[in-house]
Amino acid sequence: MLHAVPFGYQVKQLPVAVAGGADLHIRALLDRQQFYDPLGEAEAAGISEACWPLFGQIWPSSQKLADLMQSYDLADRRVLEIGCGLALASMVIHRRLGDITASDCHPLTEQFLKANLQLNTLPKLKYCTGNWGRSNHDLGEFDLIIGSDVLYERSHPEVLATFIDQHAAAKAEILIIDPNRSNRSAFHKQMASRGFSLHETMLTQALNDGSAYRGRLLQYLRSDPR
Repeated sequence: MLHAVPFGYQVKQLPVAVAGGADLHIRALLDRQQFYDPLGEAEAAGISEACWPLFGQIWPSSQKLADLMQSYDLADRRVLEIGCGLALASMVIHRRLGDITASDCHPLTEQFLKANLQLNTLPKLKYCTGNWGRSNHDLGEFDLIIGSDVLYERSHPEVLATFIDQHAAAKAEILIIDPNRSNRSAFHKQMASRGFSLHETMLTQALNDGSAYRGRLLQYLRSDPR
């Protein structure tokens, strides 16, 4: 379903299947050609015109993360999704009554999240700006940090590892779904230098619509006090 909106960009609404759970109904950007930054908020956050529409797309790795969160043992852990975009995984956790905070640096992420919560008849979900290269005093620390396809720029391994180190509890688990990006090895090194051990799992099962997928689940653990 296509909707024209009076904000300088177009959106669409579509169902997203979740393995083992009910579909999510998602409002997303129509395509990757959208751009709207009249107040310069995206530019101030360090988001280029080319990267502006990326937050509003449904990415294969984000679907994989949502599938994982449908059955993952959350216990009573405080969970943070980094670079959440359309926040599929956060919504799945929220639907399971987990303690989830979604975060992103895009100025429209929270607006889209509120719209998608309404589409799925879900209550308010905690959201906080999370800009990896800057101070984020309001975030605090988390027991479980999750993300998908977050290593797509050369600068990401160091800034993201630093961000995670700042916001991970002394005993923490980090789960990243990565579509075999070339920056993965550099990220491993950055995380190891901060006391995180790594376990990799290959992901080859097709998406719920039958589309092929190749990637990895990166699980980092830190159990020793800093």
